[in-house]
Amino acid sequence: MSNTRHLSVVIAREPEAVYAFARDVENLPRWAAGLATAEVHPGDRDGELVAESPMGTVTFAFAPDNPFGVLDHDVTLPDGAVVHNPLRVLAHPDGAKVVFTLRRLAMNDEEFDRDTAMVEADLERLKGLLEAP
Repeated sequence: MSNTRHLSVVIAREPEAVYAFARDVENLPRWAAGLATAEVHPGDRDGELVAESPMGTVTFAFAPDNPFGVLDHDVTLPDGAVVHNPLRVLAHPDGAKVVFTLRRLAMNDEEFDRDTAMVEADLERLKGLLEAP
């Protein structure tokens, strides 16, 4: 089994609109349940954010705002481990394709499958919010 999975969804919206919505921390609890289950707050360091997640309290920071659709974010878990999460919004003939790269790290097969399902659900929620009338 692969140690990396590229999970994606196509959203019928302009890539810039998808990027702006996904990057807005106020929207994270609405779609990124794997990262933020409640309101996101500024952290102690510049650009750092704090959120309650299924893993407990985490801190994270997005890549700087950019025109390339890069939403990579480093998440510091409650145990101090840092996980780099590549996330991209790409132009697609039908709008935008959002791609999240999930790495196995120290997960067993069951945990990796569970995390895969959580990310897929997050991406589907993002799609639903952005394609809603």
